[in-house]
Amino acid sequence: MIALSLAEITAIVNGRLVAARGDDGQTVVSGLVDTDSRQIGPGDVFVAKPGEHSDGHFFVSAAVELGAVLAIVERVVDADVSQIVVDDVLDAIAALARAVVASVRERGALRVVGITGSNGKTTTKNLIARILSDEGETVAPRASLNNEVGAPLTMLRVTNDTRFLVSELSARGQGEFTSLSGVIGGLAALIEPDVGVVLMVGKAHAGGEGGLEAIAAAKAELVERIQRGGVAVLNADDPRVAAMAAIAADRQVRVRWFGRGDGADVRASDIRATAEGTTFTVTADGRSRTLHLRVIGEHHVGNALAAIAATTALGVPLDAAVDRLATVEIAERWRMQPMGSASVRIINDAYNASPDSVAAALRTLAQITGSDQRTVAVLGAMSELGEFAGEEHDRIGELAVRLRIQRIVVVGEDARRIYLAAVAEGSWSSEAVFFGTVDEAYDYLVGELRDGDRVIVKSSNAAGLRVLGDRLGGHFS
Repeated sequence: MIALSLAEITAIVNGRLVAARGDDGQTVVSGLVDTDSRQIGPGDVFVAKPGEHSDGHFFVSAAVELGAVLAIVERVVDADVSQIVVDDVLDAIAALARAVVASVRERGALRVVGITGSNGKTTTKNLIARILSDEGETVAPRASLNNEVGAPLTMLRVTNDTRFLVSELSARGQGEFTSLSGVIGGLAALIEPDVGVVLMVGKAHAGGEGGLEAIAAAKAELVERIQRGGVAVLNADDPRVAAMAAIAADRQVRVRWFGRGDGADVRASDIRATAEGTTFTVTADGRSRTLHLRVIGEHHVGNALAAIAATTALGVPLDAAVDRLATVEIAERWRMQPMGSASVRIINDAYNASPDSVAAALRTLAQITGSDQRTVAVLGAMSELGEFAGEEHDRIGELAVRLRIQRIVVVGEDARRIYLAAVAEGSWSSEAVFFGTVDEAYDYLVGELRDGDRVIVKSSNAAGLRVLGDRLGGHFS
């Protein structure tokens, strides 16, 4: 974070300073800001966020022991540290993030990229950050810090030397997921991006009110917050995203299209997907380059196109963008992460899952497996689908059979309908199996997998299959 005095922070967040003994409010803070006391280091700021299962106020002393010099709280706690008391700590860190980003923008050449979409945000964020990091200091989220807690914390990592801020914005709210409205717009308003990227509209978090149309409206909030004269990077292959061009026009924002069609400003052709990645031709503004993207899965071609479209809009040459993307080995831990060995290849993609991303993972598995190899899909539940949960799990089971996946291993009671649908679709004998726990599935797979198997492990984070993928990867390494 940029250097600010306690008095300045207090004014920004509209709080009340309860200074530690001997502090007159002029102490300057420039450390990181975090809600996790375990991540605090000397000079950092701890935010005591109340939660559903725990309360950050109970961890202020632990943060102080690790070096915190300031706590932002909703009530004063008994700890030897200066505290700023606010009505709502989430509102406070949002206000602080807005002020810090605005200050850095005024002093330097900070450019901001905002990214949203039902799938692909984290991969695209990492690809954009990889390209921009060679141009100058770049701040981007760790993992998937993209909601109203994580996004401001990332924004607060900028300094006066930061040239690029890459923000991943999700409509996922805290607590029960019931409404999409306003979350992305509120986050985007903190940064007013120069470039806004909308990847796709799909059924991730479709359990909220209004289904796909509400999801599309939520993603469009990013376009509404792009600075006038900025650039909206839109998916020409997704009709709901393409329709956002009208919002961009009203905002006097230029549209830069990515996709596979001839009309896209940045497009892909001659796509060849293998177990070693995807090779394709990138054409941008009349120039073409071949890119070998080592991130597994043809569905990541769109993410790479979006990254190229966004960064070339910021002035990065096409050759530089392509060369840098070619160095990326994995999108993120637990996202199409290759593990195991050449004999038994485990692809751990179990950090997150939606109907679209699971379908893409299954198609990738079928696509990269040779005729002398066997396809194995280890599938868990997809979270936050609400009333669509049953039918969407059914469709995944049906799709796995239609793609001729040779072993379908379903794990967890919430995913049972995948197994039932696969059986109903015609999966015979032991082609589809169900296990209630990760341990049961692990024991089965250790005995079942053989040389030549290509295995995808896919589920939402809550299902816990990422741990299963890690265990299998270690066993077969």
